[in-house]
Amino acid sequence: MRTAQIVICKSAILEYSKIQVGVKNGVADSSTVKGLTGFGSTQRRDAWWLENLPFAIVMGIFVVYTTWRAFEGKFYECYHLGLPYLSPFYSPLIDPDHHWWRFSPALLILAGPLGFRTTCYYYRKAYYRAFLLDPPGCAVGEGSGSKYKGETKFPFILQNLHRYFFYVAVIFVIFLWYDAILAFIFPQGFGIGVGTLVMLANIILLTVYTFSCHSFRHLIGGKLDCFSCVNFGKPRHSAWKGVSFLNEHHMFWAWVSMIAVGLTDLYIRLVSSGLIRDIRLL
Repeated sequence: MRTAQIVICKSAILEYSKIQVGVKNGVADSSTVKGLTGFGSTQRRDAWWLENLPFAIVMGIFVVYTTWRAFEGKFYECYHLGLPYLSPFYSPLIDPDHHWWRFSPALLILAGPLGFRTTCYYYRKAYYRAFLLDPPGCAVGEGSGSKYKGETKFPFILQNLHRYFFYVAVIFVIFLWYDAILAFIFPQGFGIGVGTLVMLANIILLTVYTFSCHSFRHLIGGKLDCFSCVNFGKPRHSAWKGVSFLNEHHMFWAWVSMIAVGLTDLYIRLVSSGLIRDIRLL
């Protein structure tokens, strides 16, 4: 009886939304919102465009730097200096001596972490607004004249691969933890350098970003309606609550982990090329 009431309630809300907002095939049609007839038209009185500016600048710099480093194909490790540092852009390191792959080793592996970030729910919202201007902001007119189709058409339907890129990202997290542990092992034995701490901070932030993901939250418990009705319900509920707390700050983790991975690669490149020296702390 309770289930039937819930279904009726949901149906009533859906029909109401169709009448008040305008829905075609279950997807909202933004062209029906009063006043949003041209690009940038809005009834908002705040500087809504300022929200997009930091993301556009930082992400633009990150994309240019990452692309350059991916194709550069050198200065990605410090082994020749006796330092156990490997850039996260090149981990896992595949065919560095070019036996069968003559291009940069980074090009063999970057599709994994890149796919995870570009399909991330936060990044999708951010670059849709900052770069595609579709829409440029909440309650701001697009001016394209096209009907909103959601992510149901190519290429945006590929965003649904995010849940699978999550599994790929976990594999990369494991490799990067391995690299961070090796960063404590110098030719003379156990040690700590500035590069060690940089790599450790980077993988910690990447781990939190990865496991605060919406897909992971759904996987461990978000898809359940009743925790007490499944095996290991109590620990799954506890895990779900913990991930939900991290998920509330997913935007923060997305920012700091992106900046951290870029700075980690930059530090290792500067040391590897001889522009700076790594300081041994222990």
